[in-house]
Amino acid sequence: MNSATPTAIAVEEITGLILAGGRGSRMGGIDKGLQNFSGTPLALHALLRLQPQVGELMINANRNLAAYESFGVPVWPDGLADYAGPLAGFLVGLERCETPYLLTVPCDTPLFPPDLAARLGEALLAHDAEIAMVNAPEAAAEADGAAALRPQPVFCLLRAGLLESLVRFTQDGGRKIDRWTAQHRTVLVAFDRPGDAPDAFFNANTLAELHALEGQGLRR
Repeated sequence: MNSATPTAIAVEEITGLILAGGRGSRMGGIDKGLQNFSGTPLALHALLRLQPQVGELMINANRNLAAYESFGVPVWPDGLADYAGPLAGFLVGLERCETPYLLTVPCDTPLFPPDLAARLGEALLAHDAEIAMVNAPEAAAEADGAAALRPQPVFCLLRAGLLESLVRFTQDGGRKIDRWTAQHRTVLVAFDRPGDAPDAFFNANTLAELHALEGQGLRR
């Protein structure tokens, strides 16, 4: 019998969660996930990009629920009040997740890699971690010209068994992703290999940034 430890997580063992529950404050309060990116709503673009990488999909949204439901996957609003932030999305995702793993992706970062789930899963297993988090180049470069890596806490692969821990953390008033992940075995996964797009994790906080990302996507 082959008892070797697996090196990859099967696609069907991962549920993908699109985080679209924010206020869109820096876009003037508009619903960011419904803004067009190359003719497709941002959240739908993210969903289609993530679809080949996971077995199931769902969306976390807090308004315009019918519009999100039209994308054809389950839509769940926050269980926490007052737009509690991405961690509220993590919570509802873990509550509804029926697979061993949950992968979270924000709706406003449309160029994330097509091998995101695979690389996070490989690292999570290799390090026997509970959470695998993206570590990606920042827009600003270091003095030597190299791009600095910065954790991207909204891009996380989580073991579904973390639900109880997150319930306790949020019930105690916790709202910061990094403070919660610091309580668990977390591996940072660098997305700076040769060939990795340096702007893969740039997010659009304003309409101008969204239009700039459209241009970058078209040049690929």
